[in-house]
Parts: sequence; structure tokens; C-alpha cells
Amino acid sequence: MKKSKILIVDDIFSNQLLLISIIENTGSDYRVASNGKKALEMLESEDFDLILMDIEMPVMNGIETTTFIRKKFSEPKKSIPIIALTAHNKFEFFDNIIAAGFTEFLSKPYTIIQFNALIQKYIHK
Repeated sequence: MKKSKILIVDDIFSNQLLLISIIENTGSDYRVASNGKKALEMLESEDFDLILMDIEMPVMNGIETTTFIRKKFSEPKKSIPIIALTAHNKFEFFDNIIAAGFTEFLSKPYTIIQFNALIQKYIHK
């Protein structure tokens, strides 16, 4: 059975470490990008089953990156599930998150249970 592969897009190192530890416990592989521009470069050359996308990042934020993926990439990459991650209130960004094409929204602080549920929902169907 092929291991699933998750792209973590977050500019804060401690957030990256937390997500890595959660993902490692699921048996999935992962890659990390510190901003949206790097994530797009990785997505051009690699396949992913799920993207965990921070909203606020330097260079290219999560909303810009997700919009680009949904509009510029071809199938199947344009349809990869993308989970928005932010410490902000969901309703501050709700319209932008929906318009950008995020699959779901997860507000920080999140729990291991929430992540395991998302991974089960989108990867281990």
C-alpha cells in the first residue's frame, strides 16, 4: 500500500514540528514549505494527497496560494484537499476561505484528534 503524502505549508517552525509529529504518528509521509511560493514549487514536481495550509505567511499567503492552485493547476492537483489553518476567528476569513477554494478550515489551537479525523476523512477513506 502506497504511503500518503502531506504537504505542510507554515512559516512558523514550532507549528511545523507539531504537524510533523502528528503526521508521523499516522504513518504518512510529509514535506514542509515555509510559504506559499515554495509550496507551489513543490506541488509542480511532487504529488500530495493533502495540503495543510497556514493562512498568514510571508511571500505568498495561504489564500493566495490556494486560489492559485485551484485556478492554475490541472487535475488532479487542483482538487487536492486543502485544509486552512489559522489562529484567527474563522468568521474573519470565512468569505475569503470559501472563495479561495479551501476544502475545510481548522482553527488553532487544534488537537491531535481533529487532525487524525481529517487524515482519516481525506486520505484513509
